[in-house]
Amino acid sequence: MFPARKSADRRRGRRLPLAAGAVAFGAGAAGVLLVAPAQAGTPVRPPVAPAPVHPQAPSAAQLGAAAAHAVPAVHARDKAAAQSRATGKAAPLDPKIIGGTTTTIASAPWAVQLWYDDENGTPADFSDDDAFFCSGVLVAPTKVVTAGHCAAGEHWDDTNPDGTVFGFALTGTDQLPTVNADNTTNWHGGTPTAVWRQWSHPSFNAVTLDNDIAVLTLDTPVTATPLPLAPADDTADYAVGTNATVYGWGRTSSTSEDLSQTLRKATLPIDPAADCTAAYGTQFNAAHQVCAGPAATGTDDGTTGVCNGDSGGPLVVAGRLVGVTSGASQSCVAEGTYSVFTKVSAYDGVVQPRIDDADVSGDGRADLWGVTSTGEMYLYFSTGNAFEARRDEGANPGLTLLRQSDLDRDGFPDLLERYSDGQLFVDNGTTVSRVGSGWNSMASLVAPGDLSGDGLPDLVGTDTNGTSWFYPGNGKGGFGARSQIGTGWGQYAGTLYGSGDLTGDGRPDMVARDTTGVLWLYTGTGKAPGVWAARTRVGAGWGQYDLFAATGDITGDGHADLIARDTTGVLWLYPGTGSTTAPYAARIRIGAGWGAYTQLG
Repeated sequence: MFPARKSADRRRGRRLPLAAGAVAFGAGAAGVLLVAPAQAGTPVRPPVAPAPVHPQAPSAAQLGAAAAHAVPAVHARDKAAAQSRATGKAAPLDPKIIGGTTTTIASAPWAVQLWYDDENGTPADFSDDDAFFCSGVLVAPTKVVTAGHCAAGEHWDDTNPDGTVFGFALTGTDQLPTVNADNTTNWHGGTPTAVWRQWSHPSFNAVTLDNDIAVLTLDTPVTATPLPLAPADDTADYAVGTNATVYGWGRTSSTSEDLSQTLRKATLPIDPAADCTAAYGTQFNAAHQVCAGPAATGTDDGTTGVCNGDSGGPLVVAGRLVGVTSGASQSCVAEGTYSVFTKVSAYDGVVQPRIDDADVSGDGRADLWGVTSTGEMYLYFSTGNAFEARRDEGANPGLTLLRQSDLDRDGFPDLLERYSDGQLFVDNGTTVSRVGSGWNSMASLVAPGDLSGDGLPDLVGTDTNGTSWFYPGNGKGGFGARSQIGTGWGQYAGTLYGSGDLTGDGRPDMVARDTTGVLWLYTGTGKAPGVWAARTRVGAGWGQYDLFAATGDITGDGHADLIARDTTGVLWLYPGTGSTTAPYAARIRIGAGWGAYTQLG
C-alpha cells in the first residue's frame, strides 16, 4: 500500500486573524403565525453578535500565483518520481484511477481538487518542494473530507515567504487548472479557495494508513453541492457485491506519472474484507477500511482501481460518501491486489463534530454567551475547561431566548434570538433576518444541528401545550414547514437543551430535565420527522440547577458538553463522554458569580 509522504515540521507566515463578514441571509420560512421576513440585506435592528474571528482570505491574485507555482511543481514531482522508478529507486506515491471513464463535474459537484506546495524558501527551484496533489469531497460549504496522509504533518493554512498559500482547494470544475504563457492561471470555470483550518485523525498511522481521514475547513463557503456522509449505523452500503463509484484526477496508467486532466470515475464492487487481508496482511484493518474493485491483473489491461493522485477522493454509494481513497499496491496494478478506502461510517462520530465546529474564536471549541435581565450581552471564549474573561458585546433589551447554530453553514455560529414580543430573529454578526412572529407560543426552542441527515441545521420547538415540532433548516438562516414530533413534552417545562453529538455516532442529540429533576437523553435518529429515539435516563438530582446551556463541544474533544448553573450562581461544566448510558463525565467547577444572567446560550 502507498506510504505517506514525509514533510518538514515548520510554520511560517501565518495569516493574521481579521474580522470578516458573513453571507447575508435570504428570506425566512415557516414559523408560528409567520409574518413576512425583513427585506434581504435590510436589518430590522443593528446586529449584536460580533463578526467572527477569521484569518484574512487570500485574494484571487494570490491564489492564482499559488497555482502558477503549485501546478508545475506537482508535475515536476511526478516526473521525478517516474525517473526514480526507472532507476529502481521508487518514490512514495499517492493513489489514482486506472480504468474507468471521464465524467463531468455536474455528475459529481462535490468533487474537490487539493493542491499543495511548500516552496521551502526557493520559489525558483522545484526540486526541494513539498508539492503534491490530492482529491477530496465537499461535505459542507466550508468543509472538505480527504485522506489523513494528505493533511497530517502538512500546514494547509500556512504561506510561503512570497505570500502565496501552501495549499488551496479547487471546486466546480472537472478540469485541472493550467498555467498560461504569461504565468496566469486558467481555472477552467472552477473556484479556488484557501484553507483556514485542518484536522487529521490523531491516530493516523502513516505506515498502515489506518485512520486515514482528515477534514479541511475552507476560508469561505463555496456553492458546490455537498455529499452526505454514510452514517455510523450504515451496513447496507458496505454489503459485499454492492457497486460503488470512485472519482479522482489520478494517474490513468501504471507506466505514466501524468495526472488525468479531466475528472474520471470507475465502478468498483465492494469486496469481502478477506480479499484485502490476503493481499495486504495486517496492514488492512477491516473495521476501519473498505476493500473494493476487481483484483488487479498485473498490468493496466483488465485493471480498474485507484492509483497515485486519487488519494482523498470519494467512494460513493447511493448518493453518500462511504469511502475515502487511501491506498493500493505500489504499482497500482500488482496482481491480486485491490483498492483500499477509509470506511467513512467508522469515522462518522469524529468527522461530524469537525463539520459542525462553528465557534466565534475559530479554535474549534464552542463559546458561551450570557445575557443579563437588562439585555446586556457578554461573550466568553472557551479555553477548554474554563472561559476567558468576558467581553461586553452591548445591550439587546427584551431578549427571552438565545441559541447558537451555524444556520447558513458558512462555518461561523449564528445567534437565534427570541424577544418578548414573540418575534424570532437570526443574527450572523453583520446581518439580521426576521424568521417570523408568534414564537412566544413555544415554551422551548432547541437548535441541535442537522437532525434529518440533509446536511442543514434544524430547529425543534415545544409549544406551551406540550406538543413538539420539527422545523427543517433551509441552509439560509430560515426554516421550512414544520411537522409534529409528538405530544406530552410539557413534563419538561421548557428545559430542553442540545447542540452537537453526545453519543459519538455523528448525530446531534438533546437532553431534557423533567419536573422531578431527572435528566433524560434523546439521541438523534438522522431521520425526520421522527428525529429522536426513545429516551434514556441520565440520572436524578438535576433540580439543583436553574439554568443550562448546550453550545456544543466546549472542551474540543469532539463530544458535545453541557453547562449548568446552580441556584447559588456557581457555573459547572459537564464534559461529554460519547456514551449513550453516561453521556457526561464528572462536573468541573467553572466559578461563582454567574447569577446575573437570565440567559446562557
